[in-house]
Amino acid sequence: MSSVITRSLERGYTGDQVMKLLPCVLVSVATLIMATTLSAQMPLSNSGSAPDDPDVRPPVTRDDVRIVQRAKQILNSPEKWNRADNRICPVEAKTFSLYCALEKATDQVSGNFKHRGAAMQEARFVIGDVALDWKKYNHRLMDYNNDPKTTFADIQKVFGLLEDRIAKRLTEESPVKTK
Repeated sequence: MSSVITRSLERGYTGDQVMKLLPCVLVSVATLIMATTLSAQMPLSNSGSAPDDPDVRPPVTRDDVRIVQRAKQILNSPEKWNRADNRICPVEAKTFSLYCALEKATDQVSGNFKHRGAAMQEARFVIGDVALDWKKYNHRLMDYNNDPKTTFADIQKVFGLLEDRIAKRLTEESPVKTK
């Protein structure tokens, strides 16, 4: 700060003029620091452009129905069910959690997995409907999968409800065709 004052005095400003400008300079610097700090604290989604909204409802497509059908095929037996999900889904895995089956199916069907994609989000909402204590879950898909009360039949029920839910939304959101 003293170098700014020194340079101002060297350029011919009086001490009085420098002292009048000083509050403006300090406010400007403080504003820049605050703006930088606040923007650094904003959570970003996977795309890096917007906050991560757990209640977002992206539009559904026919691919979302296919994603659920494929996930159900991937996780089609109790032997393939990973009851200890950590949301890390190795490509070479032989067992799958609910989350990882949906992630793998999304990669296979669309090649474009998104943590908040339509199939993933609708799966979270289905869990909200079937698990009475879902609010205790930090991560709905992982924690429902890992819940000792969840059975393999429950996972299969989620797939069925999920497919129905997406198909219904697809019908409701499709534009009506006129003749």
